[in-house]
Amino acid sequence: MPTIDPVARALVPVDSAAADALGAPNYDEFQSDREVWALLRARPYSVLRSTMPHCHVDDVKDIGEDGSDESLDHARSQMSDIVEGPLTRVVPNVLWVYEIVRPGHERKPQIGLGGMALTDEIRTPSNPKGTIIRNEGIRESKARGRARLTEAIRADVGTVNLAVDDASGTLQDALESYARGRAPDMETTDELDNLHRVWLTNDPAVVARFKALIAAEPRAYVADGNHRSAAAAMLGYRHYLAVFFPARTMTIAPYNRLVEAGAVPDVDLLAALRVNFDVEPLGGGPRQPERTHEIGLYDGAWWRLRPRSGTFNPADAAEDIDADIVQRRFFGEVLRVTDPRDERLTFVGANRDAAWLQGEVDAGRFRLAITLPPVTMRQFIDVCLQDSLMPPKSTWFVPKIRCGLVVALLD
Repeated sequence: MPTIDPVARALVPVDSAAADALGAPNYDEFQSDREVWALLRARPYSVLRSTMPHCHVDDVKDIGEDGSDESLDHARSQMSDIVEGPLTRVVPNVLWVYEIVRPGHERKPQIGLGGMALTDEIRTPSNPKGTIIRNEGIRESKARGRARLTEAIRADVGTVNLAVDDASGTLQDALESYARGRAPDMETTDELDNLHRVWLTNDPAVVARFKALIAAEPRAYVADGNHRSAAAAMLGYRHYLAVFFPARTMTIAPYNRLVEAGAVPDVDLLAALRVNFDVEPLGGGPRQPERTHEIGLYDGAWWRLRPRSGTFNPADAAEDIDADIVQRRFFGEVLRVTDPRDERLTFVGANRDAAWLQGEVDAGRFRLAITLPPVTMRQFIDVCLQDSLMPPKSTWFVPKIRCGLVVALLD
């Protein structure tokens, strides 16, 4: 049974206008520091000035080193300005109902319960009975970078996205009932026109009921924010900021790939691919597959790849995911790029579409684009239940939790 506790000292925007000013994507939603810098120019008061302080500069040429002592000093001063400024207030012992509405999906909003989750409930080799299941390998350097930032600013800013089964629908019903009964404390629209609404509560009876609903769940799954939860554990903190969402309200979007020319050998690429894939030419424009085991390839023309029987084990939940098949059978065997962290590979989330990927190849910046179907929630949960790891960069949950709407102050 997972645990949710209230945030002892929650820093929140004073109103919706302040939420507009402070809110930002999480640090890991960007393709480059230049993108962060550009957004900071457009939203100068956003929490990015503290979460990505090396990009908070007047000129793009002055972007600094992420994690440097200088950037951490700047992060500390910027967070102090946010805490002491007129856009925020502190609320004690708070949980919050959090709803995100995507354009065109107004009848199926994503709704969850925010608060603090426990680091000692994360399942690890030394804690095999932990009820919060990770499904992604942790890069220690990345987690340590987030830990240093958290320690410097004395605030937990990045929220971890947790999924729960909510098999009966009781949690979703309770959250929707609470939200429909009152106006939100704040609402804001992000860069993709997703509407974010927050209802704060520190009513003891409401808090107790919501805590009991989370405790009734058998387990939770880390959907987004493995490194943020690992950073809290690395620091020895008891809690980390999280939102628990019923899995049925969540959506996984495609996570695609670009390959640099230096990674592609001088061979007949399509002939080499036909060893493990059925290869079929596609007419028309950019292609983003939706069906499992249909993969798009662009090399100046679009092709459909279907993995052949025997190239993966469907009983192994992780091997059944197309990102793993592409990594092993395409990148590993054909390109001889066996490490997913190879710098010649670029992973592109669903905030860039297939037309953008094609444009990158056509412009000569990359040699190949690979478009993958989205992982299903069933595939995602099956990997968790097998205590396995998702293939790297295989799940892009949408919509993303907005950073800066609720911050946990640690002092």
